[in-house]
Amino acid sequence: MLVAANFIIAVGFGLVAPALPTFARAFNVSVTAASVVVSAFAVARLVFAPASGRLVTLLGERRVYLIGITIVAGSTGACAFAANYWQLLVFRSLGGIGSTMFTVSAIALLIRLTPAPLRGRASGLWSTGFLTGSVAGPLFGGGLLTISLRAPFMVYAVLLLVVVVFVWWFLRHSTLAAAVTSTSADFTLRDALRHRSYVAALGSSFANGWAVFGVRVSLVPLFVEEVLHRDGAFAGTALGVFAAGNVAMLMVSGRLADSWGRKPLVLAGLVVSGFGTVWVGLTTSIVWFLVAAVVAGLGAGLLGPPMQATVADVIGSRGRGGPALATFQMAADLGSVLGPIIAGVLADNLSYVTAFAVTGSLCGLAALGWLLAPETLPGRQTEEETRQHPTPTEAVGTELPGCADCSREPAAEGGVSSPGSRSEGS
Repeated sequence: MLVAANFIIAVGFGLVAPALPTFARAFNVSVTAASVVVSAFAVARLVFAPASGRLVTLLGERRVYLIGITIVAGSTGACAFAANYWQLLVFRSLGGIGSTMFTVSAIALLIRLTPAPLRGRASGLWSTGFLTGSVAGPLFGGGLLTISLRAPFMVYAVLLLVVVVFVWWFLRHSTLAAAVTSTSADFTLRDALRHRSYVAALGSSFANGWAVFGVRVSLVPLFVEEVLHRDGAFAGTALGVFAAGNVAMLMVSGRLADSWGRKPLVLAGLVVSGFGTVWVGLTTSIVWFLVAAVVAGLGAGLLGPPMQATVADVIGSRGRGGPALATFQMAADLGSVLGPIIAGVLADNLSYVTAFAVTGSLCGLAALGWLLAPETLPGRQTEEETRQHPTPTEAVGTELPGCADCSREPAAEGGVSSPGSRSEGS
C-alpha cells in the first residue's frame, strides 16, 4: 500500500519538477530566484521535521500521513493559480510542511516493520515506488508544459487527493495511531551520533539532497534550455532519464546491501553519482548529456537503499521514527536548501560547469567520511532486535488470515502446546 501510494505521489512530483523553475522564471526573476523556489520547499521540510516526528508520536502514522498529503495537495493546487513570484514561493513552502509530515510518518513505519536482514531490499522497494513514478512523471509533465505552465500543478493536486482517499480506505481499520511504548522511545539523537556510520550517513544524505533533490531539479531544466538549447518539454525527458537509471539500480543495490553489506554500496554510489554529476556539467551535446544523466542516476540508485538501511540498523526497530530519523531527513533537506541557492549563484556568476563540479565534489567528500565507518549489517538478528521487532498483529493492528495467535506462543492448555513447552505431569 505504501509503495503504491509512493508511486502515485512520485508521478505528481515528476509532473511538477520540470515545470517549477521555468514557471518561476516566467515571473521575470533570475536563475538564483528560481532556484530559491525549489529550496523553499526543502526549507519548510527542514524546519518542520522535528515537529513532524513529535506529531507522529502524538497522533500516529496514519493521521499524520493523511494530513500531510492533504496539505501538499492544497498548496500545489494553489501554486497553479499563483499571480506572482511571491505567491508561488509561499504556496510551495506550505507544501514542504505537508511533505515532511507524510515522509517522516511513512519512513518511520517502514523502519519499524522491517527486519534487519531485509532492510536493504525494503528500502530499495520503497525507493523504486517513488522513482518509477518519477520516470513516468517528467515524461507526462513535459507534455503538460506544452499546454500550460500551470497544468502540471493542477494535475498533481488531483493525484494527491486520490492518494488521500486510497490510503484512508486501506488504513481505516488500522491501529497504527496507537501510543508508542516506552521501549520505542529510548533511542536518542545523542545515541545515534556516537555511531560513526550514522554520522557518515548524515554526510552522504546531505550530499545526496544537494545533488538529487536540489541541483538536478533546479538546474538541469535551466541547463537544458540555456546551454543545450532545447525546450522545456525535453527537460522533463532529461529528468526521466536520470530517474530511469536510478530505478534500474535500486532493487539490485538493496539486494546486494543485504548480502555484501551497506558500506561498499554506499561508497560506490557516492563515487559514481559524483562522477556523473560533474560529467553532466561538462556536456555540450544531447547524446553525452543523456549518458551522463544515466550514470548519475545509477550512482544515486546504488547509494539510496544501503544508506537508508544503515540508519535503520543504527536506530533498530524502536517504534515510530524519532530524533535520529528526523535528523537524517533534515540533513538531506539542508542539502536541498543550500544546493540550488549556491549552485544557482555559481551558475549566474561563473558557469554551469562550476555549479555541477562543486556538487559532484561534495559526493566525493561524503565518501571520505565512510572510510572509517563500521559496517552495520548484522550477521544475524540479535535477541534484543528480535524482541523489539513487532509481530504482524502488533504492526498492522488487525488480525491477519491464518495468524490469529502469531503474537504469542500457542497455549499449553487445551491440549495443544508448542514444541519444547509440554507441561509437566500431562
